Amino acid sequence: MTASEKPNRALFDLDLLRAMVMVADCASFTTAAARLHSTQSTISQKIRRLEEVAGHPLLVRGNRDVHPTDAGEIVLGHARQLLALNDQLLEALAGTTVAVTVRLGVPEDFVSAATTQLLGAFNREHPQVKLEVTSGLSRDLAHGYDHGELDLILVKQRRHSRAAVACWPETMVWIDSARNGCIGLDPVPLVTFPPRGLYRDDIIDAIEALGRRWRISFTSSSLSGIQGAVADGMGISLLPARALSREHTVLGAEQGLPPIDTFEIALLHRATADPLVKMLAMRLGELLNHERASKNVTPA
Repeated sequence: MTASEKPNRALFDLDLLRAMVMVADCASFTTAAARLHSTQSTISQKIRRLEEVAGHPLLVRGNRDVHPTDAGEIVLGHARQLLALNDQLLEALAGTTVAVTVRLGVPEDFVSAATTQLLGAFNREHPQVKLEVTSGLSRDLAHGYDHGELDLILVKQRRHSRAAVACWPETMVWIDSARNGCIGLDPVPLVTFPPRGLYRDDIIDAIEALGRRWRISFTSSSLSGIQGAVADGMGISLLPARALSREHTVLGAEQGLPPIDTFEIALLHRATADPLVKMLAMRLGELLNHERASKNVTPA
């Protein structure tokens, strides 16, 4: 008897998987229940039933949120794919023209007018494509890609940290407030992304190498939050040159700060990706090349 012929094999209920995905996305049973027009007790029962089928605990309740276990991460990746396939089947039976879903992830600072114009044009050119765009931190986008939740990602990473379809060196600058500079303060206030966020360790290492004392004065997952905090005199930071505004001043050798050239912009998709995914990747690459050329950015 083959594995597929064995009796009583567990079948995962899509309704239970949908509850699991919603709880994980909301990090809350209460919020998930509201979005699914259900009750918290009903959602909790569905998660317990799913855990019985899986044979593993899938979610852990923290002090403030809910997060998946290692087994839960595995279930989430497959659950999203199964739910997407279910939606595609329904659309196909309904006679819709959607042939493929392309899930794209881009960092917040790349969601510009030029990017949305490109995506809009791509959708008009390929009306059968259902384009789903997610904006967030590069580490979260990479995590989603690794777990099968995204098909194509544009991320910022340390150079050569992982293989990519295309890479572009990222020019970095030290910035301070143009109105209320902080570099002369002791300890030096630092504005950074959260722990494990890009640039954070580089900022701290550079300040410590100067023998300067420091403190974290402002932490944000948002690029605009970092930009605003520096502009308003909350502290100094390290950001891509394209994030520089008139409210910032550039720091450097005069203040003893070293050049940072260890980062790159990387475009990733799987070798087995749908041709439309590869086409969109090519268009994004062309856009980045054009923007860099227009700003006279040369490879480092």
